[in-house]
Amino acid sequence: MSFSIGIVGLPNVGKSTLFKALTKKEVEISPRPFTTINPNIGVVSVPDNRLKKISEIVKPEKITPTTIEFVDIAGLVKEAHKGAGLGNQFLSHIRSCEAIIEVVRVFEDPKVEHVSGKIDPERDIDIIN
Repeated sequence: MSFSIGIVGLPNVGKSTLFKALTKKEVEISPRPFTTINPNIGVVSVPDNRLKKISEIVKPEKITPTTIEFVDIAGLVKEAHKGAGLGNQFLSHIRSCEAIIEVVRVFEDPKVEHVSGKIDPERDIDIIN
């Protein structure tokens, strides 16, 4: 069994950094908004010692571990769900995902601009939700 998880948030909050940490895939990460336009997709096998033990007993011809597909989409803007910006296009990449991770920026870094000009996690959550 496998499933997919979409990674969403405003631009420059760390979505691609999280994606890279989870998948070990090389993706472009930049302090400028909308570095990611096309979705980044990575698949990770889930280690499971129970599967190994069961396969030693049953000795199947093939062992297929569970996988998780992570989908890192472009940063969303206010009212993206109503078609603002390229919101509908970006959201279409995660419609079939079974779960969503929302990344919210709480870090200060003058080299990484915030799309709204000021860091406010509560406002940012409201925009995405």
